[in-house]
Amino acid sequence: VQLQASGGGLVQAGDSLRLSCAASGRTFSSYAMGWFRQAPGKEREFVASISWSGDSTYYADSVKGRFTISRDNVKNTVYLQMNSLKPEDTAVYYCARHSRLKSGTSYYPEQYSYWGQGTQVTVSS
Repeated sequence: VQLQASGGGLVQAGDSLRLSCAASGRTFSSYAMGWFRQAPGKEREFVASISWSGDSTYYADSVKGRFTISRDNVKNTVYLQMNSLKPEDTAVYYCARHSRLKSGTSYYPEQYSYWGQGTQVTVSS
């Protein structure tokens, strides 16, 4: 399984970005997906998760109401729509695939077995 994240960039506070994560393989639709981020000097933190079916989502309090996770099981892609970006959202964003078949949402990074390479998001004030 390979995950390829894209869509990061340099934006100003208040702008929007949409991250994409394309997955290889035929089993994408059977696994929950998540987005995590890591800012310089900080630990990796949970951002959002979506269940394998797409009918359940979960967000970190810091992004709730601003970010939206979604998935397209035909395109094997998970998205993270980020609105009203803040400088504190600056980080490398990683997508990840859950380790358990047909799982629900999860904010535990240790439950994810495959990780993308990360895409940099920088928000200037």
